[in-house]
Amino acid sequence: METFAINSTEQYLLMAAGILLAVQIIYYLVLYSRIGRRNRKEQRNELHFTQGLPPLSVIICAHDEVENLRRNLPAILAQDYPDFEVIVINDGEKNESEDYLLQLEEQYRNLYHSFVPDSSRYISRKKLAVTLGIRASRHDWLVLTEANCQPQSNQWLRLMARNFTPHTGVVLGYSGYERGKSWLHRCTAFDSLFTAMRYLGFALGGHPYMGIGRNLAYRKQLFYDQKGFSAHLNLRRGDDDLFVNQVANGDNTRVETAPEAAVRMQPVYRSKDWREEKIGYASTARQYKGLQRWLAGFETLSRLLFYAAWIAMTVWGILHFHWLVAGIGVLLFLVRFIVQALVINSTAKSLNERYRYRLTLPLFDILQPLQSLCWKLFYLFRDKREFLRK
Repeated sequence: METFAINSTEQYLLMAAGILLAVQIIYYLVLYSRIGRRNRKEQRNELHFTQGLPPLSVIICAHDEVENLRRNLPAILAQDYPDFEVIVINDGEKNESEDYLLQLEEQYRNLYHSFVPDSSRYISRKKLAVTLGIRASRHDWLVLTEANCQPQSNQWLRLMARNFTPHTGVVLGYSGYERGKSWLHRCTAFDSLFTAMRYLGFALGGHPYMGIGRNLAYRKQLFYDQKGFSAHLNLRRGDDDLFVNQVANGDNTRVETAPEAAVRMQPVYRSKDWREEKIGYASTARQYKGLQRWLAGFETLSRLLFYAAWIAMTVWGILHFHWLVAGIGVLLFLVRFIVQALVINSTAKSLNERYRYRLTLPLFDILQPLQSLCWKLFYLFRDKREFLRK
């Protein structure tokens, strides 16, 4: 009978692990599964889209990226869409990019380009580039992406535009990485997928709080009504996530998660580049309005505490030869692992992600919040002037 007896310490560990497991399962089944459920509804024709295809303007900001433009711009210009223009705002070295864009403009009459003046000092160059592109655009609907991104198919614009209802002001799309072979590629791919499951999941639930400018659409009038980026003009970043946080709500925001509407970024080859990107987002995330940021942080905290609780239970049971307690600890881990693997892999499959997460999933699951903590610490100890406009 002693085998089945559980003392007070073991009861507390069991209670803590059970509560944390319940919290985690709620997050996965209610929040993180929304992309997969949304795509399944689309397959069953349970979603409603507009039939109109209004003219739109695609805005691309490029910073010394002629090779990216050569690689990705033709796929954007070849979109199967009746009326659209592409505006490239070039920032940095102009000679080679200028020659290439002039060459393409002879072939595509809907391609235009401009540049960021070298003397600009009163706004971040990225925000100025976006603003110049918006001012140069002829249409009300704006679709933003970046020079290192390529649409997954020639239906990208059509799929984004099917969300342009009369009440819609913002459309959030999915962006992921092209497949790479290194460990860094797998880390960035998991982080990108998990981040999308989080912010697109909140948006699908009627509570948008951020967007990413690699695959984002909004109305020009909305930009003007908010006076552009004036609310965070002093920051280098924020042209996508802070702007969406400022203007998006449950009534004016839709989400497009069809795999053919995704855009793919080239894999990151230097950890330094990824680190700087994530530190940049950490600098703006502190200013998000709404509870979503705190709810996301609570999920991360409950995840780490769950790992601590089930490990403590298992180790305690082994050290005290109490195999029932150790077995319960392992069982709780397996329950969460199965739910997590089903949700993440079904979401990845619905988005045509090439990676599947099985035995390595627990490792990525722990690394992701630890890396996020590192980015925040890097930001705290950096000179804050680095994140102000230049």
